[in-house]
Amino acid sequence: MFKHILLATDGSSASGPAVRLAVTLAREQNARLTAVYVVDPYPYMGLGETNPMGLNAYLSAARDHAAVAHAKVEALCSAGKPPVALELRLIEDAGAAAGILQTARDEGADLIVIGSHGHGALRKIMLGSVTTRVLAEAAVPVLVVR
Repeated sequence: MFKHILLATDGSSASGPAVRLAVTLAREQNARLTAVYVVDPYPYMGLGETNPMGLNAYLSAARDHAAVAHAKVEALCSAGKPPVALELRLIEDAGAAAGILQTARDEGADLIVIGSHGHGALRKIMLGSVTTRVLAEAAVPVLVVR
């Protein structure tokens, strides 16, 4: 049914179930899997403009975090049989939702898998803003995983 699944991951514990489900789906469907991690530079830009060293440190830490998140996906893809064909993408020049949506278009994904995010008491009734925007704007089906 699906030939190319895009997994949006931020390495958080909330994205863990989405990672596991995306890998399982890719394995069962014999689909390619692309894991995308988006480093959103915009929250830091105001400070980074006055302190470029700070922006570089922020981006370096984000790249390290992305490498850890990608390594978790790689481990799951290679652990089972058959192994899952995996591509890794790191996006640094877009907001999270825009980066996910553009990667889905660029890669020709036919499904986006993303974790639901919520905070505090509203967690059970609200989705995160990134997930909400991806749901609203995606041209392909979106599977939101809790």
